[in-house]
Amino acid sequence: MQFPDDFPINTRWPAKDPDVIQLYSFPTPNGVKISIALEEMELPYEAHLVTLSDTDVRSDAFLSLNPNNKIPAIIDPNGPEGALGLFESGAILLYLAEKSGKFIGSNAADKAKVTQWLMFQMGGLGPMLGQLGYFHKFAGKEIEDPRPKERYVTEAKRLLAVVEKQLDGQDWIAGEYSIADMAIAPWLNALKFYGTQEITGYNDLKRVPAYVERFFNRPAVEKARNIPPRPA
Repeated sequence: MQFPDDFPINTRWPAKDPDVIQLYSFPTPNGVKISIALEEMELPYEAHLVTLSDTDVRSDAFLSLNPNNKIPAIIDPNGPEGALGLFESGAILLYLAEKSGKFIGSNAADKAKVTQWLMFQMGGLGPMLGQLGYFHKFAGKEIEDPRPKERYVTEAKRLLAVVEKQLDGQDWIAGEYSIADMAIAPWLNALKFYGTQEITGYNDLKRVPAYVERFFNRPAVEKARNIPPRPA
């Protein structure tokens, strides 16, 4: 199948192999969710580096695929009714899991449980930890009012406690390894990047750090965590 002409992103990030899934991403927690899923599911794909600069994510080419100007996004040339473009990492994870028949549970009840924990990450864990990073490491740290940072520290602690409790007696967040883990573990690992493990009590937890280590020891995760590679 030739790459359809109605995806203008191909003019800036041309596909070398238009017959495989095209991934447009950067190795942030949201970005590596998808490279990890593709590696775990053994789906053929081609990765294109889209930096977080406005020249990339706000370019006409990228906005033609994702009007929300955020990575990641994909094009599947072999979608259910022809070529399919998708953005939003949670939606992409669900799509790939259903396409491959992997990591989404073996029945409707399991799928519902996996989906609820995926939504937990999308609606809570990711946004809250991301805001904490902004106020602790990035531009927000210059704000003198302590209340914004305190809010996100408190919420991060609460969310970590939820994960810690959920992991009691099991290795993975929904029981079996799933796309929920692919979404959650990279964001937990981001606390190290933000320098917020100590203030959130991460290092005092038992199950969460072991869970993150277990996740990143998976061969597919180790391979995918820097795909597409950051620029030198």
